[in-house]
Amino acid sequence: MEFKQIKELIAMVEKGRVDRIRIKEKDGFELEVERKAELHHAPVVAYPTFESHHKFPAHSTPPYKGHLPEESPKAEKPVEGKFITAPLVGTLYQAPTPDDPPFVKVGDRVDENTVVCIIEAMKVMNEVKAGMSGTIAEILVSNAHPVEFGTKLIRIV
Repeated sequence: MEFKQIKELIAMVEKGRVDRIRIKEKDGFELEVERKAELHHAPVVAYPTFESHHKFPAHSTPPYKGHLPEESPKAEKPVEGKFITAPLVGTLYQAPTPDDPPFVKVGDRVDENTVVCIIEAMKVMNEVKAGMSGTIAEILVSNAHPVEFGTKLIRIV
């Protein structure tokens, strides 16, 4: 195959007439040309996180810096303890069924293997274990609420 022919094939691909060409000749020469299809992206919509204290409709994007009223600076104290965070996106449940008592409550002692809640994702119930020893100081997410990956669920001291 001559260089001129190769250039013509590439030009055809660039003009969108062909998406892929593959040529194998008897003498071992191989040529493969592929035009990657253009990706059409859906409009990007940013949603506030569940931990956000500013609520926006699901169809809107959050405001950018300068679009919110200024908040007075707060002197934040360092939070004592460690956090159990959501290992996946889903809906958090504090008990195995609506009629059962919660897995844990404030004041309970837990160890690494204690199940503290379940997160439903795609109709699958995933147990969330404490992963550490300590006492439940605070439960940060209400029952049957959605959580994102990394959302702080429970504070342990």
